Amino acid sequence: MLNRTIAPDYKTIDAIEVIRTNHAKLNNGINLYSLSAGSQEIVKIEFIFKAGMAHQLATLVASTTNVMLESGTKSFTADQISDGIDFFGSFLELQVEQDFASITLFSLNKYLDKSLAYIEEIIKYPVFPENEFKIHIANKKQKFAINSQKVNVLARRRFTELLFGEAHPYGIDVKENDFDRISIAEITGFFKAHYNALNCTIFASGNLPNSLPDVLNRFFGDGLWGSSAQVIATAMPIQSNPQQKHFIEREDAIQSAIRVGRILFNKTHPDYFKFQVLNTILGGYFGSRLMANIREDKGYTYGIGSGLNNLVQSGYFFISTEVGADVTKETLKEIYKEIALLREKPVDKLELETVRNYILGNFLRSVDGPFALADKFKSIWEFDLDYSFFDNYFAAVKSVTPHELRDLANKYLQEKDLLECVVGKM
Repeated sequence: MLNRTIAPDYKTIDAIEVIRTNHAKLNNGINLYSLSAGSQEIVKIEFIFKAGMAHQLATLVASTTNVMLESGTKSFTADQISDGIDFFGSFLELQVEQDFASITLFSLNKYLDKSLAYIEEIIKYPVFPENEFKIHIANKKQKFAINSQKVNVLARRRFTELLFGEAHPYGIDVKENDFDRISIAEITGFFKAHYNALNCTIFASGNLPNSLPDVLNRFFGDGLWGSSAQVIATAMPIQSNPQQKHFIEREDAIQSAIRVGRILFNKTHPDYFKFQVLNTILGGYFGSRLMANIREDKGYTYGIGSGLNNLVQSGYFFISTEVGADVTKETLKEIYKEIALLREKPVDKLELETVRNYILGNFLRSVDGPFALADKFKSIWEFDLDYSFFDNYFAAVKSVTPHELRDLANKYLQEKDLLECVVGKM
């Protein structure tokens, strides 16, 4: 009979084979990365442009341009686009991040060409109707006002300003009067400068049909559509706020939002892999030290975590939580205590082995299926890395020692180097 008081044996992961993408070019030179796998007759086509918020000259421009692409084209109204894509069982997703903007189509194989006809219109021929623009901006302004009452939103906005500087593309934040400033002329200009064949990369994943290259060439490979401007990101100096501790008081706050962190590095740095292990121990999973202390032991919060945010030109380390306003100071004290312990004492070997298994198991789950595999590749393509990145990551996780982790904590997690932002009550 099964004895449920004894934990089952676990098996360590010795190697992970990541299925690789194939690289080709459309007739006009657009890079196409494809990964064919899976049994379901469905595909995911992503059109990636260097049109993220870091490329805009003023706030709101990149996100508004992207979302307005489906608001009407020279051949279709917004309703016709929505109804047409729904009719063929497809799904469209528009997204803007700091460095890139994307237009993603999920489609049944048999209706891919029908669905791509709408995507071609969206990418090449949007018209940005004034009435749709006004509705979108009014809705965004209302949502902004509501979110501005939330301590976690205010802390997130202010934290990036403090880290990068208020003039840096990664640090600049939306202000209320920006909604009255933005114009159709701005988004039209941004579209013309950033959404073109020279600035486009396509990722295709799923059970891909053999005809996919021909289909994509028919819609997107004929000539250099759009402007001939190739986007080249210009690095700007980071000017972190010299003041270490920042507090924004909200007299009516029931909770306080806490952000602690610093400018660090992205995936291209040699210390990235082993620092990820250190971060996981500190606050990178449910069994982390911050969770064990501040949630499980003290009961100050429902959740607390830490992480590394990777950006093309930089990266930053952060700790994030919301706690009862009456325990804000105590929480900060415990956060710094846990960081100090990592600097002072090597990690226990059993704890390190648990974290190793968690990281490798989590990686294994993250490459399950063609869409996930394509996302994994895209996460290194953004930084001009290749598949050796995963081999190096795997090797670093397997080999890192307690003393190396202590050295990393002393190198990167000195309290004097950490910015602190609290919104709420102290």
